[in-house]
Amino acid sequence: MALLPVNEALARVLEGMRPLPAEVLPLAETAGRTLAGDLDAQRTQPPFNASAMDGYAVRAADIESPPATLSVIGESAAGRRFEGRVKPGEAVRIFTGAPVPEGADTILIQENASPLENGRIEALEPATSGRHIRRAGLDFREGETILAQGRLLDPAALSLAAAAGHARVPVVRRPLVAVIATGDELVPPEVVPGPDQIVASNNFGIGALAGLDGARVLDLGIVPDRQDAIAAAIQKALSARADIIVTLGGASVGEHDLVRPVLTAEGMELAFWKIAMRPGKPLMFGRFAEARVLGLPGNPVSSLVCAHLFLRPMVARLSGRPFRPDLRTATLTKAMKANDERQDYVRAGVEESADGLTAAPFDTQDSSMLSTLAAANALVVREPNAPAAEAGESCTVLMLR
Repeated sequence: MALLPVNEALARVLEGMRPLPAEVLPLAETAGRTLAGDLDAQRTQPPFNASAMDGYAVRAADIESPPATLSVIGESAAGRRFEGRVKPGEAVRIFTGAPVPEGADTILIQENASPLENGRIEALEPATSGRHIRRAGLDFREGETILAQGRLLDPAALSLAAAAGHARVPVVRRPLVAVIATGDELVPPEVVPGPDQIVASNNFGIGALAGLDGARVLDLGIVPDRQDAIAAAIQKALSARADIIVTLGGASVGEHDLVRPVLTAEGMELAFWKIAMRPGKPLMFGRFAEARVLGLPGNPVSSLVCAHLFLRPMVARLSGRPFRPDLRTATLTKAMKANDERQDYVRAGVEESADGLTAAPFDTQDSSMLSTLAAANALVVREPNAPAAEAGESCTVLMLR
């Protein structure tokens, strides 16, 4: 049976996935979240004509032919407006952000004014009507849409929402990703492994990757290679209403690879198993009524590479945000042999040079070697059946960091 191409596998994984329902939260708790609906301004900003400079609120007609002498009749500061009206020959001392008094139509900046005796000033330069005044509604007006549904609430968006009067906002619910590591050979990092055991590591990397993309992570620990134990962990994930269940290992064809048959026995509808990819051929995908299941390979590099390609887009889709893999063009620093029928993701170091990016594929690509993945900042993407490439040829790289 032909292996499923990577792009087709990703299309099947994302098919029918929609952003999760909204929840309304205090604004301070929504940084990095996705807006679940349009936000309209609940007030006008600025709510009044405001001075953009320190100086004097005056009538432009009074200073059109300087020098001109004006009487200072009061002061307008931020939070404390001048309540009177500016009449011909008068000025009000004003500061940045303060309301412009009635009757004044321009700001004479303080650098262009010279103080005189008896509360008077001399205008040294003219100022046109409207100069240095922020008109009411310059930023936004009540009822205007200020942020559209789907906007990521970054610092600027959060500040705008607050200025527009929103103490609480609707955001897309964060997806819950349940992680289940399987294998009799696995022990947690705090346990000294026995002669036939290794330390479990995939759950830490996968959980971190999902968490950095905005998911909540439920780590269900290490499950032994027993059908009842695997089934119990799956039921825990379903009871927790996980949106995505990620299994680690146990999805190949050996006698101890029990994850796939247990999942199907528990009611999962299998969508596909095995794809034309290296590393990561034994990738599995299916779904229960609500939860999606992503079965990742047990080899740590395969697991993390597959998570970059499949789990991250899943989390993004459920979170209501776009996901665009960081694909760039680079120049190979060394030759690469011809590829077979599987799409290859080769760990490499990518650097900036005077002529653009250069990619140096690592010599050893064993899928169990986490040290090379930690050293790599990119993956060279080799299409199925790609011919041999010489040093100096261009290639496509997927940036990891």
